[in-house]
Amino acid sequence: MTNPTELRRQLAAAVPADDRAWRTALEAVPRELFVGTALFRFDGRHWTPIHRARTEPGEWLSLVYQDTTWVTQVDGTAAYDTTGPVTGRPTSSSTLPSLIVCMLDLARINEGDKVLEIGTGTGYSTAILCSRIDDKNVYSIEYDPGLAATAAEHIHAAGYHPTLITGDGLAGHKDDAEYDHIVATCAVRHIPPAWLYQVCAGGTITTTISGWMLASGLVRLTVHDDGTATGRFHTDQISYMLARPHERPPRPTFHQHPGHIRPTGVNPALLEDWTGQFLAQLAAPSAELMTTGNGVILVDVATGSQAWTEPAGKGWTVHQHGPLSLWDQVEDALTIWQHEGSPTLSGFGMTVEQDGTQRVWIGSPDGPAWDLPV
Repeated sequence: MTNPTELRRQLAAAVPADDRAWRTALEAVPRELFVGTALFRFDGRHWTPIHRARTEPGEWLSLVYQDTTWVTQVDGTAAYDTTGPVTGRPTSSSTLPSLIVCMLDLARINEGDKVLEIGTGTGYSTAILCSRIDDKNVYSIEYDPGLAATAAEHIHAAGYHPTLITGDGLAGHKDDAEYDHIVATCAVRHIPPAWLYQVCAGGTITTTISGWMLASGLVRLTVHDDGTATGRFHTDQISYMLARPHERPPRPTFHQHPGHIRPTGVNPALLEDWTGQFLAQLAAPSAELMTTGNGVILVDVATGSQAWTEPAGKGWTVHQHGPLSLWDQVEDALTIWQHEGSPTLSGFGMTVEQDGTQRVWIGSPDGPAWDLPV
């Protein structure tokens, strides 16, 4: 099929939303305009550029209107500037439409609300916002000047004229505060204080909490009169790229050290579970996670501490080396989670205190909790 209008209609019809107006907005915005002239496809090792000019029109549109995230920039290099496969980390993408709608729907944005979007990216989600509410109430900030300029061209070509800012999204945009809602199309390790200050009492912050194990959870926080904020996580398994200032620092090549050896108290395979990995990240927030055919590896970026597991008879042993006992921290969190019934992310919530402390808890604010690295 080469009719983009029909493809948009089919895409919108397939996307769930409590507020049907988001499906109407999705149907109105031409995604092909925001993907641009090229995108990257990942084969497990490399990012290979696919150029519109070298692709059949029908095939190109079928790619564009898949409900998937198309990476458009890797390590700062745009797909349209690339002629062959590259390696690296994605630094910009056109987020899958269902995730955009899920996030905006969860934020409970209504006509007349004033919204600050963190991370303009390609401008696609910004245009969907503008289609749903008056574009004079939409503010969007992008860190990368090149991306910001291209997004502005696409947003204006689509007929929308929100306020677009180039700058650090973690600092928000105080000039036009207060906002009814802040939504972030990037993940953060903790809520930036500026966001709290720039949302009116009763307003919301909807973002993805992630970290260096790349586990994540989508949360909507309500900001209260006293400056605190509380909210619960969404049940869906959702991820965004980390905001660049929150990204992992470079890590040297990993070399195993034997260290202290003991049997594990839980199955390392629990870290393959979405919520289990999220718990591990809460318990060891400065560690990265790797997997092998026989177990898991944890490496602490700050101290060089490491832990790695291996099968031993009917169970597993763990080797821990360095000043932090990483596996002890992770195992304690997983044990608590199991004791609480192993809830999914919808059983978790988050509180931001007046003193800046931010913690994620199970069940209720007075339940088991872990502080975020603020």
